[in-house]
Formats: sequence, structure tokens, C-alpha cells
Amino acid sequence: MERAGSQRILSVSYDPTLLKTRQLLLEARGYKVTSVNGFTRAIAECRNTGYDLLILGHSVPLADKLALIKESQQHSWAPILALLRPGESDVEGASRSLEASYAPDALVLVVQELLRAN
Repeated sequence: MERAGSQRILSVSYDPTLLKTRQLLLEARGYKVTSVNGFTRAIAECRNTGYDLLILGHSVPLADKLALIKESQQHSWAPILALLRPGESDVEGASRSLEASYAPDALVLVVQELLRAN
């Protein structure tokens, strides 16, 4: 099993504050995180197969999440975690969904599970 420090996460959000918070949380646990704000940059990064997990923030609209999932699946085997607004349904194509009301430790636990399973 790879150590957290060798596992790379691509994190996408349209909210810069949440994006930075997520990056700091995951980097504190030893992950290498590339944070991307905006659809165009996210599509370009999804074409890069250099990540082990893709996280789509709850601020990313559903249509963009679906497009990013499709793009990621064409270029990578990495699992995809879709963060949801309260009441949103699971996102088709995502490996796992997590409602945005999660505690930070819950996010880390799901990240660990997805990376371990991959």
C-alpha cells in the first residue's frame, strides 16, 4: 500500500476558500494535493493522469461534475469522490458521494478508503 505522501489528489471546487481549506486538511495528513478552481482548468487537469483520486467539491454544479467525471474516466483509473450539497442525490459515475455536512475527519476517512481500495 502506498503511503499518503506518495498519493496525489486532484481537488476541484468553485469556492476558493473551501478549496484551500480542503487542501490544507489533506496536506496535513500527508497527501499531495493539486487544487483547481474553475471548469476549464479542471478539464485540463483531468487529462493529466498523474493523480490517484479526484475530489469534486459541492460548489461544482452537477452538469460540470458529470463532464469532469467523464473526462477523468477517459484518462485515468483514479476513483472519484463527489461532495454533495445537503439533499443532493449521488452523482452518476462517481466512485463515492459524501454530503457536504461531513466533519473533516469523515472526509479524510473516505479519502483513505477510496485510495486503499484503488
